[in-house]
Amino acid sequence: MNDIISPENLVYKKPTLMNDTPMHYCPGCSHGVVHKLVAEVIEEMGMEDKTVGVCPVGCAVFAYRYLDIDWQEAAHGRAPAVATGIKRLWPDRLVFTYQGDGDLACIGTCETIHALNRGEHIAIIFINNAIYGMTGGQMAPTTLLGQKTATCPYGREADLHGYPLNITELASHLQGTCYVTRQSVETVASIKKAKKAIRKAFEASMQGKGSSLVEIVSTCNSGWKLSPVEANKWMEENMFKQYPKGDLKDTTNM
Repeated sequence: MNDIISPENLVYKKPTLMNDTPMHYCPGCSHGVVHKLVAEVIEEMGMEDKTVGVCPVGCAVFAYRYLDIDWQEAAHGRAPAVATGIKRLWPDRLVFTYQGDGDLACIGTCETIHALNRGEHIAIIFINNAIYGMTGGQMAPTTLLGQKTATCPYGREADLHGYPLNITELASHLQGTCYVTRQSVETVASIKKAKKAIRKAFEASMQGKGSSLVEIVSTCNSGWKLSPVEANKWMEENMFKQYPKGDLKDTTNM
């Protein structure tokens, strides 16, 4: 009986890199799931003492409170530039950024595109929930056409606000990228695929194959003003049409 209920037989087992600090994320937020996947991959790679994460401003600003690895804080949007410096100084380190869509696809578009185009040996984890979740639910570059936010209360209009920015598609056309993928974490099957993608991106960076971008299409039930269940359904019915999941580029085996 003891063998049946032993920790290793439980469905959920917290990674040792995740501490007991209560998370500040809203219930139903995708960030917590992705944090767990990142921690698991780092442990499985045996890189606990050789990993540096870079988190800028946004909902993930306190990521360093939850994962017991080395972290560096960056100004809003500048995480890829900071990660570039760290990786060039310590090439034996696993260096990744953890960024939201407002940070990566708007305020830090320049740093993101040029770091990827240079082929810096870093991995970028990109949480895309199509809204500025931390600062009041404003429209982001990734906000869908027709989607209502605090700054486009009648819905995003192409002729007024422009079109949603598919930053991952752009990244897939850059010569410096070796692995570009889009995943999600709303189901068990999706979580497994997302973890596999993060592992591939981290391994590619350590093997010096170029830059990797892992987009995670996510929910923001607070910003969307939906329950967690409703937010997952809305994401499946709307977000995946604009941001289809799957690998966009993979040259890691070449």
